Amino acid sequence: MSDSIPTPTIAPPDIVRCAYMDIVVTDLAKSREFYVGLLGLHVTAEDENTIYLRSFEEFIHHNLVLRAGPIAAVAAFAYRVRTPADVDQAEAYYQELGCRTERRKEGFSKGIGDSVRVEDPLGFPYEFFYEVDHVERLTQRYDLYTAGELVRLDHFNQVTPDVPKGRKYLEDLGFKVSEDIKDSDGVTYAAWMYRKQTVHDTALTGGDGPRMHHAAFATHEKHNIIQICDKMGALRISDRIERGPGRHGVSNAFYLYILDPDGHRIEIYTQDYYTGDPDNPTVTWDVHDNQRRDWWGNPVVPSWYTDASLVLDLDGNPQPVVERSESREMDVTVGADGFSYTREPGEERGFKVGEQV
Repeated sequence: MSDSIPTPTIAPPDIVRCAYMDIVVTDLAKSREFYVGLLGLHVTAEDENTIYLRSFEEFIHHNLVLRAGPIAAVAAFAYRVRTPADVDQAEAYYQELGCRTERRKEGFSKGIGDSVRVEDPLGFPYEFFYEVDHVERLTQRYDLYTAGELVRLDHFNQVTPDVPKGRKYLEDLGFKVSEDIKDSDGVTYAAWMYRKQTVHDTALTGGDGPRMHHAAFATHEKHNIIQICDKMGALRISDRIERGPGRHGVSNAFYLYILDPDGHRIEIYTQDYYTGDPDNPTVTWDVHDNQRRDWWGNPVVPSWYTDASLVLDLDGNPQPVVERSESREMDVTVGADGFSYTREPGEERGFKVGEQV
């Protein structure tokens, strides 16, 4: 395990929520068809190189930026902070950590004002901002509402080699842990971290990183997710459904994972739970419990553990990927060795044992 990241002497910025992701795509027209034509995200603005998208209930300028570029990757995981002064606080906080920072009073994207981007201690490009352009909140525009409507940006998921190191860093930054996955030897495989009053604003998945595992948008109901599956089937693009639909054990949410034209993974997500009490308990899952990732005990496809998107430094270059040295979740839960279980060990287990990840 790597050395821990020091705790700065100054207070962290007050983060409200995950707010938008800035991604690079290699074919803007194909990406527009995926995110607008298939998923129904709403275009706030666009030009020949960039598209700004928002979900149905959003009032800030965008939740997703699509930028045309040569390499598919993530340029920023962006968080809104509570006050303009918290942008100053974020800059000072990361400078004390010795991280590279860049401040732009005019913002890094259309509709966003004074912002700071950082290369954080885990190698991820984080952005912190307060100033935004307000746009029409479409909450009651039912004339625009589709059967698979995406209503909110819910969370990010980041792949990093050392989950406990990342967990401590994010806890110092003000995040709390809702759930995690461990084994009896004390190895941590994943952790779910939140600022808003849901299960997570970001999660840490143990693996080769830094990479982006997925970005997630929420729907109101399960049937919205099923409609997206039906639509993908009708369009003969069901091969872009990587995993699901199903029910998570961790978070209890109903889920679907799909891949955009560049392989960026998008989760469609609904019905997790409230975490706003100060003593909200952390739920810990055994890595060998087959219901942790899918409540119905269904296997996880290997690509879900191995594939992820590159992330960029502040110059727009891909960050080098560091290999995870600890055991990997997929490796310790696959095979007919009896390690994985659906019922608790010692009980009759049925056919769902081993042979799944």
